[in-house]
Amino acid sequence: MATVTKTWKLFIGGAFPRTESGRTIKAVAGGTVHHLCKASRKDLRDAVESARAAQPKWAASTAYLRGQILYRLAEMLEARRSEFIDAIRATSRVTPRKAKAEVEASIEHVVSFAGWTDKIAIVLGSQNPVAGPFYTFTGIEATGVVGALAPDESPLLGALALVCPALAVGNAVVLVASERHPIPALVLSEALATSDVPGGVCNILTGDHAELVPSMATHRDIDAIVAAAKGKHAAALKAGAAENMKRVTVVDPATDFTDARWRSPTAFRGVTEAKTIWMPSMA
Repeated sequence: MATVTKTWKLFIGGAFPRTESGRTIKAVAGGTVHHLCKASRKDLRDAVESARAAQPKWAASTAYLRGQILYRLAEMLEARRSEFIDAIRATSRVTPRKAKAEVEASIEHVVSFAGWTDKIAIVLGSQNPVAGPFYTFTGIEATGVVGALAPDESPLLGALALVCPALAVGNAVVLVASERHPIPALVLSEALATSDVPGGVCNILTGDHAELVPSMATHRDIDAIVAAAKGKHAAALKAGAAENMKRVTVVDPATDFTDARWRSPTAFRGVTEAKTIWMPSMA
């Protein structure tokens, strides 16, 4: 029986285009050499443009609808459980038990943020006491377009830990997959395509972090970055973002993403804006 070799592509605007550069990177999985797209700066720009176009409608959708769509994504991850386990083990040496635990934690993570969508405004919003004849209210809004950099450790769970808070509050995301273990993120892109997430809301690129990170940091249409990075990549993000004053949140790639704080309100800190409204009191 003939075996069809998987051809992995980028995920931009809800479609699966090949990189415009025609370049590839190799990933060895189970003795099979996979040729993955090596995204260029042009691919990153295309992904950002797609995210910017999709973000206003996604942010304007009801929190309940966003929660339903994220829950649907969790269902798709559950349906592809064995495929995700194989994807995690494809280019790494983790045990089947550890890979299974990461997939289960990833599914629980998405379900958790599906529940957060209609609660975050209540938890982080407030009515503020002021000295004067005013009412003041603080509400939570999406930042806009968020760039995310997935870690090599926990390539699936780490990616979702960065992406889910951003999606839950109405941001659009451009995710750069793990450089060493990109296949789990590519399987995730196929789950996104069948989970009712609108095209452009979540885009996934594979490629060389050394090439993509500086471009992400200096891109003026990316409003915030959440990255699992250290060393030269963390420094490049901070230096590049200083030019356009975007918010950058950098975490250690070896962080334990199963920790409860990654499913708590603190997870939204780098991807939300607080807007305070002052109203004169009629009394």
